[in-house]
Amino acid sequence: MDLRTAAPCSASEMMTVVAARALKNRDVCFVGIGAPSAACNLARLTHAPQITLIYESGTIGARPSVLPLSIGDGELCETALTTVAVPEMFRYWLQGGRITVGFLAGAQMDRYANLNTTVVGPYLTPKVRLPGGGGAPEIASSCQEIFITMPMSPRTFVEALPFITSFGHGTGRGCRAALGLATKGPTRIMTDLCVLEPDPETCELVVTTLHPGVTRDAARAACGWGHLRFSEALATTVAPSEQELQVLRDLQARTDAAHRDEA
Repeated sequence: MDLRTAAPCSASEMMTVVAARALKNRDVCFVGIGAPSAACNLARLTHAPQITLIYESGTIGARPSVLPLSIGDGELCETALTTVAVPEMFRYWLQGGRITVGFLAGAQMDRYANLNTTVVGPYLTPKVRLPGGGGAPEIASSCQEIFITMPMSPRTFVEALPFITSFGHGTGRGCRAALGLATKGPTRIMTDLCVLEPDPETCELVVTTLHPGVTRDAARAACGWGHLRFSEALATTVAPSEQELQVLRDLQARTDAAHRDEA
């Protein structure tokens, strides 16, 4: 694929394209609904046609022509190589260490890539009651590594989480090992402004690339924790190619049309 041809794109498209590029042809990927699903299917339709996409409902090798509305969307089962029972999915595939990448999103995240999808505010008297974790806590613990994609703002990238739904790196290096977790945890966070990765020594998230046109000050302003760190080797993200954008836009257009017809 030729990535040299930059094309105008939205911040959301930039985030999705960058997230898709993180995946490889050989990956077995546990896919979250929403932004992770868009990124994973873009990867499948471009540079990683042999990637194996697994959804929580038990579908293995799903190849949807449109993005699913939920894990129970019939499009997943109809296009999958096979569908297994949910207990088998979690016990044999996930907890058995057979999934290379878990692709998640969240409502809030802290500097150590812990995710909250449960409540905003006190647990017993929340300001907002969120959908909950579903299978995300198990995905975060058992996949060999975790990619996260979510827009960056002071409301989503917060100093302290009111509730940790999916464990990232706890309070820093060594926390996962102390809990008996042998997997890597979150290794890359793709946002609409930048890409972040955990520092090897502290596991605190560090900006490694800024998207074209995004400044350090813009990234700082969109981050809710006190001091956003930047890599000494900070780079500029390669802009989406014409092909990547066209495939993504075609996918989204098919999805919009399909869901409009269903309504």
